[in-house]
Amino acid sequence: MRDLKKNQKQSRKVRQNKLNKQAKPLNWRKLLRRTLRVGTTVFSAVLIIVGGFFVTQLLLTSDLFRIDQIRVQGNQRLSEEQIEALSDIEMGVNTFHLDLQLIGQKIEENPWVKEVQVQRIFPRQVVITLQEREPVAIVNLGYLYYLDSQGEIFKVLGAGDNLDFPIVTGFNQEKAQQHDAEYAQYLRQIVALLDDLKNRQLFSIDQVSEIHHEAGGQLSIYTLAGGVEVKLGYTGHSKKLDRLEKIYAQLQPKLQVLDYIDLNVNEKVIVRIERLKKNGQS
Repeated sequence: MRDLKKNQKQSRKVRQNKLNKQAKPLNWRKLLRRTLRVGTTVFSAVLIIVGGFFVTQLLLTSDLFRIDQIRVQGNQRLSEEQIEALSDIEMGVNTFHLDLQLIGQKIEENPWVKEVQVQRIFPRQVVITLQEREPVAIVNLGYLYYLDSQGEIFKVLGAGDNLDFPIVTGFNQEKAQQHDAEYAQYLRQIVALLDDLKNRQLFSIDQVSEIHHEAGGQLSIYTLAGGVEVKLGYTGHSKKLDRLEKIYAQLQPKLQVLDYIDLNVNEKVIVRIERLKKNGQS
């Protein structure tokens, strides 16, 4: 009985505590502070959005940001007028209306352009910086194409284009235009050979008329004087040309009667004199 009375007293205390808690008055000051804080945040956000809208409209319509100068730099072959025409930028357009990426893509449609960077210079200027391609040879694929210093075929030769480059032959047009990986490697190998020839004194690029690529990757050079084939094979071209240069001064006066020069035998230069026989028979 005592326990029962004790439990009843404890239950009454718990109920009384709940009632006391429920009857606790609201803290209006705290509630007002929260309401003001939320209202201030919302008002600030609205103010920023509206202000941003008006600032944007001001920038897009202000005469202060109308383009009045296009500056082109890095161009060698293409004129400033050609680049400006490719960019399709109209004088007087607002600088914030320009799509710089799209302008760059338009300029890169010209095959001479390798890379381009378009920049806004506030308030009224656009700067176009070019990196043009450098042709190192002409590839015969039925039509004649320029080959650049990275081993990429990039342009069909047209009227007025410079023809004073070595001719590269032996490549299949379809594979070359499909950017065949094996062909790309062979073309880079030819560019490396051309770079080697540019740095030579006795047998230099000025004495080369053609570089021929054979099936499987073998290379041959044809001399400008006499059209003599110089067989280089697959690899080790630089060392083979070193051997040729040691005796080239003796061979040069006789190029008209040589059939070919073979550099594929270690430490030797094999020379075949056959034209003399053919000329004698004729």
